Amino acid sequence: MTSPEQIFNASILIVDDEEANCALLETVLANAGYRRVSSCNAPERVRDMHDSEQYDLILLDLEMPGKGGLEVMEELKSLDPEGYLPVIVITGHGASKLDALKAGARDFVHKPFDIEEILLRIHNTLEIRIAHQRALSTSAQLETLALHDPLTGLANRRLLEDRVRMALRHARRERGWMALLYLDLDGFKAVNDSLGHHAGDVLLQQVAERLQGAVRGDDTVARLGGDEFMVALSRVAGAKEAARVADKIIEMLAEPYELEGTEARITASVGLALYPEHGDNADALMQGADAALYQAKESGKNAYRIAGGAQEHRGSDDDSDDGGERRRKSSVGARH
Repeated sequence: MTSPEQIFNASILIVDDEEANCALLETVLANAGYRRVSSCNAPERVRDMHDSEQYDLILLDLEMPGKGGLEVMEELKSLDPEGYLPVIVITGHGASKLDALKAGARDFVHKPFDIEEILLRIHNTLEIRIAHQRALSTSAQLETLALHDPLTGLANRRLLEDRVRMALRHARRERGWMALLYLDLDGFKAVNDSLGHHAGDVLLQQVAERLQGAVRGDDTVARLGGDEFMVALSRVAGAKEAARVADKIIEMLAEPYELEGTEARITASVGLALYPEHGDNADALMQGADAALYQAKESGKNAYRIAGGAQEHRGSDDDSDDGGERRRKSSVGARH
């Protein structure tokens, strides 16, 4: 339901080459209670003004020297991809009514106009415009919920799969590489059990922030559920670059977390698969990354493995074993 406050606070632009006509309409609207009314005598400026201000309604004179109202409406269409022009045409030529409506005008008022009639038409058009904007906003919110994880705001599996397919198309076209990193948090259950689910949610949100900070803007970070995440690297130079990103993520996620006055530490295990080496479609790459993640966890966690088991890495606090492998001292769970 559109409230009177929304109606009277709507932004309105009057476009007429005659200053007296603009002044008359401004007075009529102000007396009726409209608070955000402006006018313009130069039709060539309307497109830029609407682009900047996004008016809720434009009262447009149809017959003007230089550029007429129909031309102005054609220019405005490029600013409104939803195809809704918030325009009421005002003119003394009744024969132009059909042309104006075909051009996208919402309504039509004859000069000289009846004040009660024009106010009613303005009110009704604004009701429709505001309801249209509200519907678009609701649709956008629903789309966001459908494609994003509600806790972290990251992409969900559906959006991730779309992004992976796009990255694969680009990689095929450019004959390049892309990579998937599948990661699981080591010790997350210990945080949940010792500090509670709310602290666990806060930790997941902080993990999401760190993951986004570890990659580029055109890469995709997704939460698959629980403490499982996936990162799609849209462009990589090869296995070494993807491995560096995995290493960076392991290092960043091992830093302490501040959870409502309590410091917690976890680590991460990462599985890595690359196109085209480990698969040429999204399903194959996800399966390869999943298998590599399992190998990383089986090998002692806090490490990444590349599909096929060719490489492994552990964090930077080194305790060399007999094979010279670097190991991070495990610091899983929470401490007060």
